Amino acid sequence: MIKNTTEEKKIFSFDKNFSHNILFSKPDKYKSLEDISNNYDEIISTGSNLSYSPLAINKDGILLELKKFNRILGFNKEEKIITVEAGMNLMEFLNFTLKENLWIPQLPGYPTITIGGAVAANSHGKSCGIHGTIRNSIKSILLFHKINGWINLSENENKEIFDLTIGGLGLTGTIVSVTFNLSKIDNTRFNTTKHKVNSLNECKNFFNEKNSKNSFIYSWHRADDLKNLGKGFVYENVLDMKSVKKFKNLSKKTFKFKPFIFPLWNKLSIKFINNFFFIFNNLSKKENNEDFLKVIFPFYGKESYFNFFGKKGFLESQLLIGEQNLDQFIDEFKNLYKTYKPAITLLSLKNMSGEQKYIRFEDNKICFTFDLIKSKSSLLFMNEIDKLCVKYQILPSIIKDSRITKETFYDSYKYASDFKSKLYLFDKKRVYKSEVSKRLEI
Repeated sequence: MIKNTTEEKKIFSFDKNFSHNILFSKPDKYKSLEDISNNYDEIISTGSNLSYSPLAINKDGILLELKKFNRILGFNKEEKIITVEAGMNLMEFLNFTLKENLWIPQLPGYPTITIGGAVAANSHGKSCGIHGTIRNSIKSILLFHKINGWINLSENENKEIFDLTIGGLGLTGTIVSVTFNLSKIDNTRFNTTKHKVNSLNECKNFFNEKNSKNSFIYSWHRADDLKNLGKGFVYENVLDMKSVKKFKNLSKKTFKFKPFIFPLWNKLSIKFINNFFFIFNNLSKKENNEDFLKVIFPFYGKESYFNFFGKKGFLESQLLIGEQNLDQFIDEFKNLYKTYKPAITLLSLKNMSGEQKYIRFEDNKICFTFDLIKSKSSLLFMNEIDKLCVKYQILPSIIKDSRITKETFYDSYKYASDFKSKLYLFDKKRVYKSEVSKRLEI
C-alpha cells in the first residue's frame, strides 16, 4: 500500500542551485501521514516547494507534500482566532479571513506559499519593521513526529518544542495545523508614496527619520554599476482608510516559475531595465492607490523576473545588519563590488523587529537583500560577504542563500548550537533532515 502512495521525481530548490531525484508522497489523511512516516528513517515536509534554498530536499528519505491538508478547522470571529491545516496556501487563507476584515500581517512575498512553510521559515513581509515575523501571530501548532507522536505546541504546552518549531525549518517534525491570533484590517487598498534617495546611507537615514508604526517601508536601489549604486526609491505603503471598495477574492492565475533555457539577465539587460525603472519612477506620480495583491505580493504576476535567470539559477543574499555597522558594511560592500564586479539584478532594504533566537532569521536590524546572476565573480564576491557577516555580526538568511557554509552559519548564528543540542534531546535519531540541515550539520 505504501509503495502505491509514493512517486519519484526531480525536485529543484527555487534558486535552481540544487536538484535531486526525490521519493515523495502526498498524504491526504492523518492516518496516511502516520503510516508513510513510520516506513522511512529520514523525513522532510513541504508545501509548495518555494524556498530558495533546498529546505525540502533530502535524497536519502521521503518528502511529504502536504497540499491536501488545506482545510479550515476552526474559526472564532469574536476572539479573532483561526485554525488551518499546514498545506493551505496564503491566498486560500486570505480569501477567507479578509472577508471578515481579519488577517495576519507577516506574509512572505508570494501567495501560493503554504502556512506550514511560512511557520517553518518564520516568515516575514514588508511590514516586518512593525509586525516582526509570523511568530508573533501564532497561538498554537499541531505537530506530528514519527517517534514522539502527535504533540500540541504553544506558549503553555510543550513551549520548548514550540520555540524550536517556529523557524525550525521542519526539523522538529511535520507541522500539521496552526492556530493564529488574527489582526484587524479595515480594507485592502493602500496609498503608496515614493521618495527618491541617492545612496544607501540616505535610505538608512530616511528609515530612522520616518520610524512609522502605521506604514510599510522598503526600498529599491540601482546596483548596475558603481556610479549608480544606491540610487533609488523608498516606498511607503499606508492603508487607505477612506476606501469604500469591498473585498473581492484574490484571483488565482496560471503564472509559472519556469526558467528560460537561456538566461536573459546580463549586465547589459540589468543596466537597461534598471535605467528604465528609475526614469519611470522619477517621472511618474509620487503617490498611488494600489490593491492588496500588488502591495503584499509584489512578484505575483512578475514571475518572469526569476525566469530570466535561466536554468542555471541565481543567488540571493538576505542579511540582517545592525544599524551601528551598516555604514561600514556599505563601504566594504562598495569596495568588493569594485573588485569583483558582480551582476546584481535587485537591491532592497527594509527594517525588521524581533528577537534573534536559535536559527531564526529575526532581529531588531536592517534587512539588506540583493539578487545576483550566478557566476564565478558573484561566488567570489559572496565568499567575501560571508567574511563581513562574521566581522560585523551580520545574520545571513539560510532560507534564501543556499551556498552558506557550516562555518559561516555557526559563526553568525550564536544560538545555533543551542538549537542543535535541544533538537537532539527531542529527537535522538534525528529523523527530520534536509540538504540544508546536513550541509550545516544541524
